[in-house]
Amino acid sequence: MRIRLAVIVGRVVRALARLRGGGSAIPGNIALRIAPGFLEHALGSMALGVVFVTGSNGKSTTTNMLVAVLRAHGMRVFTNPSGANLPQGIASALLATVPLDGRVRDDLAVLEVDEAYGVGLAERLAPTDVLLLNLQIDQLNRFHEPDRVYRMLEQIAARARRRLIVNAADPNTADLGRGARADQQVVVFDVAPAALAASPHGVAPAPRLTSGAGETLPDAEVVVESTAGSAAVLTVDGERASVALPSRGLHYAVDAAGAIATARSLLGDRFSIETASTALGSLETVYGRGEVLDAKGQAIELVMMKNPPSLQLNLDSLGRVPQCVMIAVDEGTPDPSWIYDTDLSMLDHVDVVTGTKAHQWATRLAYAGIPVGTVIEDFRTAVDAFLSLDTPDDGPKVGIVNYELMMELRLMMGYLDLEGGS
Repeated sequence: MRIRLAVIVGRVVRALARLRGGGSAIPGNIALRIAPGFLEHALGSMALGVVFVTGSNGKSTTTNMLVAVLRAHGMRVFTNPSGANLPQGIASALLATVPLDGRVRDDLAVLEVDEAYGVGLAERLAPTDVLLLNLQIDQLNRFHEPDRVYRMLEQIAARARRRLIVNAADPNTADLGRGARADQQVVVFDVAPAALAASPHGVAPAPRLTSGAGETLPDAEVVVESTAGSAAVLTVDGERASVALPSRGLHYAVDAAGAIATARSLLGDRFSIETASTALGSLETVYGRGEVLDAKGQAIELVMMKNPPSLQLNLDSLGRVPQCVMIAVDEGTPDPSWIYDTDLSMLDHVDVVTGTKAHQWATRLAYAGIPVGTVIEDFRTAVDAFLSLDTPDDGPKVGIVNYELMMELRLMMGYLDLEGGS
């Protein structure tokens, strides 16, 4: 009875929330208050299990890729919208599709999960498979030190009932694979040394946090050999394959390798690299991650500033010194002091700096000798000023934005699809 009530009330609240545009975790929060066991009930009887995708960066993109590849092979997959990786976000996603009995009818669930909340979710949902992408310096105001995140990932990995999929190019996730239980299958994906060397900052992992002792990792089943623009060459079981990426950069190729390694493990003999390549080739970017917005007839490419590695790797992958740049950062980045460790050599100027952290960014740019056109704290006024600038001839205007202002910018430009249309 409580489950049925949670679904009905949650759906009403969800419908009201969507009237104002975008998604909301409030419906899921209410559903969980009415029925605290809603998640376990909904996902506890999945025929082929529950897959967790976690790590410091790349969760949304990799989840999107993995779901697309699995669906292209005919699997029915439930997933949570990009970024909705807390319990209430997953519950909100469930409200979009579950019948009144509250049980998901799909074959498999693929869930992006936050590193911290993933510990409790792993206890509640007992994932069959866990994909560990990376461990990078991330949100120091929240996590403080990377060894705390290592312990979180370790606890999530320990809950995997079937297999761990780990990134051998990241020393810490590789060590978590070495420490797997005897009854856990370990699947490995990797990056070839030449591909790492071609990226100015490699894959930007956190320093190794353990001795590296433990079992030897199995050979990598998927390896990133090279990237060129928004395409990559992968070796899958010894055979080379070209795949399209949703955006430029080695980090997107690593996400694709993780998705393909996981899909191959889940599908077994049914897996086809041709089918996977076709699925990735038709995939759109996850909102805000290398996305190009139509902003009142102008194109703005979004460069995410979620944490130091995400900013660095996104800057590295620009492929050009952009002619027209805006930096927008607000209180969603409580302590932006880490920007002093970021290599900003891809920028030779910034036209507009905005947000409540604008003056901190302007100071950082001054220390780097990078000229700033104007500082405008009010975001909407700054966006208008940015759009009034001449259209560059080298491609889209570039907006370097933190997560919160990325979402605000999308809403300002009429993009109301934060739930992916679900």
